Amino acid sequence: MVSSLPHPTTSAGRDGLAALLARPAKAVVALDFDGTLAEIVPDPERARAHPGAVEALAALAPQVASIAVVTGRPAGVAVRYGGFAGVPGLEHLVVLGHYGAERWDAVTGTVQAAAPHPGVAAVRAELPGFLDRAGAWPGVWIEEKGRAVAVHTRRALDPERAFEALKGPLGDLATHHGLVLEPGRMVLELRPPGMDKGVALAEYVREVGAGSVLYAGDDLGDLPAFAAVEKLRSDGTPGLLVCSGSTEVPELTDRADLAVPGPPGVVDFLTALADAVRGA
Repeated sequence: MVSSLPHPTTSAGRDGLAALLARPAKAVVALDFDGTLAEIVPDPERARAHPGAVEALAALAPQVASIAVVTGRPAGVAVRYGGFAGVPGLEHLVVLGHYGAERWDAVTGTVQAAAPHPGVAAVRAELPGFLDRAGAWPGVWIEEKGRAVAVHTRRALDPERAFEALKGPLGDLATHHGLVLEPGRMVLELRPPGMDKGVALAEYVREVGAGSVLYAGDDLGDLPAFAAVEKLRSDGTPGLLVCSGSTEVPELTDRADLAVPGPPGVVDFLTALADAVRGA
């Protein structure tokens, strides 16, 4: 049975979807991982692709120019947690990890990476003591991300208060070490400048020579990718923006052409898109 494909609410989104359906072999389908292909969970190390996500991607991938997972996670971690390696149909999947600083290609099974920023090592060493001096916030914890460091407040007794209290001091710490602070869904990430999903996506779309692009995300870190698609549209490349719906990030919902209910909605959408492309 062919699943029903939801309709974008904007004219630009409808044009983007129409272009994808008309010439799927020229389309790039790019997706965030956490919150989009995988549920947000209290412990990021336990995040896994939503049931049906890999199957939906494998059904769609042979019909389009490329599928790319664009994530702040290390590329190898996203591959492992997503279960993307060795899947029939995903032979040409690309994972752009650390906002494009790392790249994993399914065709080779290897990760290519740029040299790490020295500020990350400095912050990594300083951060535990820094948080102790910033005040008592039980439940706040540090996630080691290789080329970045993240401070999570979701487990704190008052997650939003901890988030707001730490945002300024962590921003100062990032600046001191030549890094930038990237706020997310109850997480504050310190990472090198010039690394964002918009840069990674735009470069990849140019590399592929895409005739259309779809991007799906759920968090503030996806806004640069949304902006990149909007810029591509203004330059004549049709695009579709999908929000993996969250009440925590209305900024993304407001700019999306289509909102779906979290990772289950993303899986349903990808399944329907694969059905529509095959039936076109």
